[in-house]
Amino acid sequence: MTAITSAKSKLGFIGIGYMGRPIAQRLLAAGFRLTAYDRHRTKAEELIQYGGTVAESVAALSSSCDVVLTCLASDEAVLNIYKGADGAFANAHRGSLVIDLSTVNPQTSQELSRLGSACGVGVLDVTISGSTPAAEQGALTLFGGGDQGCFAAAESIFRVIARKYFYLGPSGSGATMKLVVNSLLGIGMQAIAEAVALGEKAGLDRNRLLDVLSETAVVAPAHVGKLQRAMKGDYSPQFPLRLMNKDFWLILNLAAAVGAEMPATRAAFEVNAAQSAQGQEQDFSAVILEMEKQAHLESGDNRRIRVGVASSEK
Repeated sequence: MTAITSAKSKLGFIGIGYMGRPIAQRLLAAGFRLTAYDRHRTKAEELIQYGGTVAESVAALSSSCDVVLTCLASDEAVLNIYKGADGAFANAHRGSLVIDLSTVNPQTSQELSRLGSACGVGVLDVTISGSTPAAEQGALTLFGGGDQGCFAAAESIFRVIARKYFYLGPSGSGATMKLVVNSLLGIGMQAIAEAVALGEKAGLDRNRLLDVLSETAVVAPAHVGKLQRAMKGDYSPQFPLRLMNKDFWLILNLAAAVGAEMPATRAAFEVNAAQSAQGQEQDFSAVILEMEKQAHLESGDNRRIRVGVASSEK
């Protein structure tokens, strides 16, 4: 495949959300011509000030672009964009390239690859590791699956949005690697939440505890900023809790499909789901609040038990 360049290639971007918007902005700033589409048109229109244009439909976007990028929230959303007479594949021209940045089931990535191949369109699953600040800074890490030649041809895009990018293998490999990485991300955040609740209950000052934890080698770089924000009570979404919840579900489904046991992931999923059930749009680090709440409730239960025992002894 011919190398993609800002001078010759026209990009289409579908899904201008938490991650899609800063990624699209960086591509525009790097000189790429970019047309955006989002089912909420106002989101796509936000890119006009940076030099982007807005497509009226998925069909209009895909028929006019050399590369279509998607960054969507679910498998269903991804398949709806690409399938059908009005979808991206039916209206793309042969020889074009699709780069799906969404976190989906690897089987969905493989299905996209089959559908694209039938239309003469190359398909890459290139998943993202990093939150919105990393996207704004072009400091993401990418995991790619699909044809290696297509991956090499798209490096000019990857260099703009990522600090590191890796080719993992055939279709579905990028999606699989993202789920592997996010299992560590989610379990790590749960471990931190439990450690914070333990330290608080044992009498440590909360802010000092969070500050010192962030300086230790045992806290991963992806979690350090979460501790600093937690000190301020800031759980506004950089990586939304609901998306971590969705990723846990995908991880456990993949584990079931391949026969992998993941007890720590299941436990972390339960706490994530409990906090997510409150319905607030929070960052996934809000599991700290859930563990603090559980510690507080347990403390109250223990006090009631002790009072009951003392009364019975009189």
